[in-house]
Parts: sequence; structure tokens; C-alpha cells
Amino acid sequence: MQYFSLKDINALEHLYKINLINSCSGFKSANLIATKSKDGIENVAVFSSVTHVGSNPPILGFFCRPTTVLRNTFNNIQETKEYTINHIYDLNFKDAHHTSAKYDETISEFDKTNLTPEYKNNSFAPFVKNAPVQLKMKYIGKYNISQNDTILILGEIQEMYINNSILETDGFINLSKANIAAINGLDAYTFPELKERLPYQRPKK
Repeated sequence: MQYFSLKDINALEHLYKINLINSCSGFKSANLIATKSKDGIENVAVFSSVTHVGSNPPILGFFCRPTTVLRNTFNNIQETKEYTINHIYDLNFKDAHHTSAKYDETISEFDKTNLTPEYKNNSFAPFVKNAPVQLKMKYIGKYNISQNDTILILGEIQEMYINNSILETDGFINLSKANIAAINGLDAYTFPELKERLPYQRPKK
């Protein structure tokens, strides 16, 4: 096996180190977070850090990088307190990836890709049309991570839209049925297949 000490890691070439550390944690969720500014400009951006925080109340979190440069998603959420989370799937992952490009705040990524905004139930922030899972979120707080100046954004699920074909009778969302993507590192997209669901485990007697 290849060995890296912390000293080795710190001495690595910049891009190599970024690829190494971003991929060592395993597959990550692949989502588009959509917002709209108070001026009505739509924004959509790819995130691989959305994570479950709790079920009661239903809270999800995601990380923003330092705001020393323009972060349209972060700024819009701070202003409007609303955003949507939309799962990336096999038919839109290339357009989804392009939203990582740094466009000016006056330009909507929807206009630069084949992604289409969709509004439901008087939502302020757009959803991404045809996403198999769409979540309307309400901003509830943020935590500053002092060690690297990142920000953890917390949101409460307000509404869920899930394709009927992937919602099981026990509430399980079978993501593989919709070819929903996962991200390996920064730029590698994969489409996991469900192998088996295992029952709740108890200590062996």
C-alpha cells in the first residue's frame, strides 16, 4: 500500500493533494442547491457535502468554503432563508458539474446549462426540474469552522418531492432505481447500485 504521513501530505503538489484528500473519505452525495437572490436572479450550484443531521426535526447540513471570495449560494441563503436541494442523476450530471464554474452573481447557471428551474407550491427558490428527489429547505443556522474557515449551513426540510417509482412502502428512498449520482473526489461521478438492505443489528448472544 502507498503510505503518506502528515508531513508527506503537506509536501504534496497542490492539485495532487486536493485530489487525494477529497477522495479519501469515500463516495459523497451529489446535489444541486438552487437559490434566488432578492433581485430575482436564480442560482444553482453543485455540492458534494450535503449530509443528514437529524430526523426529528428533519435537518440536513452542507458545507460552504470560505466566503473571502464570492459565494452566491451562501449569500442568497443568508438574504432569503430559502433554498432547494435536488439530487443529480444520470441525465443531468454533466450540466450539474458545469455549475461549479464561477459565474458572476448577475448570471444564472440555469441560463448556461440545460438545467431548468421549476417552481412548486409558491416556493421562492427554484427546484431543478426532473430531479428524482427535490427538497425545499428553510435556513435555520450556521456554524463557523475556525480550523479552515469553512461554514456548516443547517436547514430544515419544509417540503419533499420524490418520484413514486423510488419510494418504498417503508419510507426508504431507493436512489439506485433513479440512477442518482454520487461523487468520488471532486470530478468523478458514479451511479451506485443497491446490492442488499440489511436488517437492524442487535448484539449477538
